[in-house]
Amino acid sequence: MELLPDGARLESGPGGFDRLTLDAADGEAVVYLHGAHVAHFHPKAGRPVLWMSLASRFESGKPIRGGVPVCFPWFGRKAGSPQAPPHGFARILPWTIVEVTREAGGSLRALFELTPEAAARGGFVTGLLAALAVTVSGSLRMELTVRNVGGASTTFEEALHSYYSVSDVRQVRVHGLEGIGYLDTTASEARRAGESGPITISAETDRAYTGATGTVTIEDPGWHRRIVVAKRGSATTVVWNPWVAKGQQMPDFGTDEYRRMVCVESGNVARNKLTLPPGKSAALRVTLGSAPLR
Repeated sequence: MELLPDGARLESGPGGFDRLTLDAADGEAVVYLHGAHVAHFHPKAGRPVLWMSLASRFESGKPIRGGVPVCFPWFGRKAGSPQAPPHGFARILPWTIVEVTREAGGSLRALFELTPEAAARGGFVTGLLAALAVTVSGSLRMELTVRNVGGASTTFEEALHSYYSVSDVRQVRVHGLEGIGYLDTTASEARRAGESGPITISAETDRAYTGATGTVTIEDPGWHRRIVVAKRGSATTVVWNPWVAKGQQMPDFGTDEYRRMVCVESGNVARNKLTLPPGKSAALRVTLGSAPLR
């Protein structure tokens, strides 16, 4: 890799994991090479947008809790393989930095890659190459591109499992999913009709909104802001909060941390999973930012 541009710094973080700090003109981010995991994004005009658990483990073979894990090439439990790691192998393997560049306007862009050879070194066989481009400015843009470099068509799932920091999840309202049906994972993936109004969180919530392609807004009155999640190349939005009991069962999740976060995940899962012929690629782009409530 060439010399890093001004504002970019590679250093050792918790657990000895290498991480890349990107200090751009209008925002800053931290990305761990473990999982190409965006762990921090802070626009310089506001509060940090992403949430990280204080109990997160930084251990080889374990996912980082919070930020933006990359779920790939499956989501949740792998069908027929109960011993496979939940949400795929991408978030528990080291990625490689391909390049870091400073762009017009003072933004910074970093490109990370997980090759089939790197996956094989971790014990996983795939014909898919994954690349994640992270661009930092006053907003954060993440683009996950998957290319089939194998010899046969391959089906996969993907998601950017974003954890957002909120003042109190019991007060937030999630807009943009009105009228869209969802799979309720808390009820054995029962199919539910969409709600007419914004989503509120008052219990364990784990919903996969299939056929959801639009922008989602998280309204947070406690911090007088809204987080805007715009996406392209995604037909699924997942909304998740473990609430009290499940949060207490998770060893890398603090007892009361459920109150300070909500996940709004952009991807292609369940009936929206993708199939790529050899030589073809697909891109999932998510842009997030925050603004004051009006």
